[in-house]
Amino acid sequence: EVQLVESGGDLVQAGDTLRLSCATSGFTFDDYAIGWFRLAPGKEREGVSCISGSDGSTYYADSVKGRFTIFSDNAKKTVYLQMNSLLPEDTAVYYCVADEGSSWWGRFLPHWWGQGTQVTVSS
Repeated sequence: EVQLVESGGDLVQAGDTLRLSCATSGFTFDDYAIGWFRLAPGKEREGVSCISGSDGSTYYADSVKGRFTIFSDNAKKTVYLQMNSLLPEDTAVYYCVADEGSSWWGRFLPHWWGQGTQVTVSS
């Protein structure tokens, strides 16, 4: 059974940094891409970033490029989202997501979702 467990959400101030973690289990890490979506009240769900478990290729939404970095520890089967220079508009519930391959990114929703972790950025 695929499991994605997020941690690291918090209440921070604008300009602060935060690191989210996603511990994964139940699938072959190299065969999947793992990423992050976010959902804020009154806004559409947004794909934030994604990393390929096989070759480490990374993808970012334009809204976070240059501020967020996604990376993985394949031995621990854990994916991290380093968030720098946080803005109030980054406030959202962040979901770890996963699916086979990486061609789904930007095309359709991934199959597997975690339960989410709240990130709140105050101005």
